[in-house]
Amino acid sequence: MLADVCIKQTPEGSVIMVLAVARSSRTEIVDLHQERCRIKVKAAPVDGEANAALVSFLAKTFGLAKSRVSLKQGQTSKQKAFLLRDLDARQAIEVLQGILSMKER
Repeated sequence: MLADVCIKQTPEGSVIMVLAVARSSRTEIVDLHQERCRIKVKAAPVDGEANAALVSFLAKTFGLAKSRVSLKQGQTSKQKAFLLRDLDARQAIEVLQGILSMKER
């Protein structure tokens, strides 16, 4: 499955659709689930901890400052959408596809 199913271009940058799995043993991208990128996050879904951990993780993964990653929807849901401000969707897809390819090995 290609990474482009969960990353869309917007005028502000790229939006990545995420299925968050909280309280995991570590924070990592697992795979694609339907049209979402499944990400395990170590933090608990309490007081926004998991959302903050996901912002930090996505910023590091895509080489962005944390201030350029924001939660657009899904504050209290497992299904979330994050804006990767000023990041072209093609670049984001390449990064995600690289990670997913390494997982397949």
